Amino acid sequence: MAVNSHKELRVFQNAMGACMEIFEHTKNFPSEERFSLIDQIRRSSRAVCANLGEAWRARRYPMAFTAKLDLAASEAGETQVWIEIATRCGYLAKDAAVRLDDAYEHIVAQLISMSHKPEPWLIAPRTTRSGAAGSEGATLGMGRRENSRARA
Repeated sequence: MAVNSHKELRVFQNAMGACMEIFEHTKNFPSEERFSLIDQIRRSSRAVCANLGEAWRARRYPMAFTAKLDLAASEAGETQVWIEIATRCGYLAKDAAVRLDDAYEHIVAQLISMSHKPEPWLIAPRTTRSGAAGSEGATLGMGRRENSRARA
């Protein structure tokens, strides 16, 4: 089955599930953590999902695709640190922390796997009528001047 959207990726579904679980848990954190721990853990967990969406749109460019996957993995690692801090502060139950940490370990493993073998996910570069890879403007039959205007 072909994947047509980042939303269909298991790693995205796992990241979104963990992100929403974090959101629910942080509703019960003390109000004094609103602009620090709550903000940070929500932001990093959301960034995992956001970077996956960006990676999906960058599949035409292998280095950009893998860079976004690596950013998503970094954000997942940051989220794990915030989970640990929330647990040590007594805001997050140990069982929830273990479940979330395990979820992010699995997400990181999925991201690393995709990053190490990106080929199945990539889109072939566009080609010109002559068959050579080229810019979008060249594909559309535009000259340099028109191509630069098309990008603006």
